[in-house]
Amino acid sequence: MDVLSDVLRSVRLTGGVFLDARFSAPWCVSAQLHASDCKAFLASPKQVIAYHVILDGTLVVGLDGEPAVTVGPGEIVIFPRNDSHTLSSGPGLKPVKADDLIQMSPDGGLARIIHGGGGAETRMVCGFLGSDDGYNPLIAALPRALTLDIRKGTSRDWIETSVRFAAEELAAGRMTSMGVMSRLSETLLVEAVRQYASTLSEAESGWLKGLKDPHIGRALVLLHDDLTASWSTDMLAREIGLSRSAFIERFTEFVGHPPIRYLTALRMQLAKQHLAESGRPIGQLAHIVGYESEEAFSRAFKREFGISPGAWRDRQSAR
Repeated sequence: MDVLSDVLRSVRLTGGVFLDARFSAPWCVSAQLHASDCKAFLASPKQVIAYHVILDGTLVVGLDGEPAVTVGPGEIVIFPRNDSHTLSSGPGLKPVKADDLIQMSPDGGLARIIHGGGGAETRMVCGFLGSDDGYNPLIAALPRALTLDIRKGTSRDWIETSVRFAAEELAAGRMTSMGVMSRLSETLLVEAVRQYASTLSEAESGWLKGLKDPHIGRALVLLHDDLTASWSTDMLAREIGLSRSAFIERFTEFVGHPPIRYLTALRMQLAKQHLAESGRPIGQLAHIVGYESEEAFSRAFKREFGISPGAWRDRQSAR
């Protein structure tokens, strides 16, 4: 069971590539993703993850309060919470707004930036992952910026080939399918998280460390493998070989919520997915997401979001 991928699927992240950027030294831009950059894929995301894939050359990434990082060909920098940042050919340069440099394609192809002083060249493509949901245990566990060397990942050959193919197709005005772009963007994030998780020390805690803990990792696998099961704290504790009190304390320490609260949040995300994407009756959806009755499901949904499932679906339809 791949818990990382399963959490991403439960939140329903949608991804895409929206910009082909070509710079020549010296250059420096300030950047932050906007909802309008994602409109071809997602109308109004509540949560956005920005990323840049460096195809050729090198650049320096700056983030307030963080040390600058130099990245090169085959590397990706990801901003899980879409923080404003700078990209440049070197330190000490005054940034211009990337938004002011964007050239929209007249034929509907990939937007482009061509900018700089004519020196050493750097090329990158910019993409995003977005979600209509505000809750994501994975994103909350990540630092403000992640770097990923796709030449070292388990899916490196597929990723590198796919990124370059997508960039060329989109730059030529041939819109690559949304499904392919979402899969590619999600894979980039999963690979980055894997590499980041492998660097965590044994003394650290958090959701990602919970995956590596033999007891809490097992509990997360059980929950994500079958969200609709009639789980109780006692059942989970027995399955992983801890006392009830030790399990609650350890799970909360790593994940940030008690186990059943965490399960409820996951079920609610799954419920919103079904409400938005299917016309199934509320009572049928209640059973799909693990509730024995429509009434119990409706109470839980309203307690979580302040609105009934039916009203939430109507609101989404109106949008």
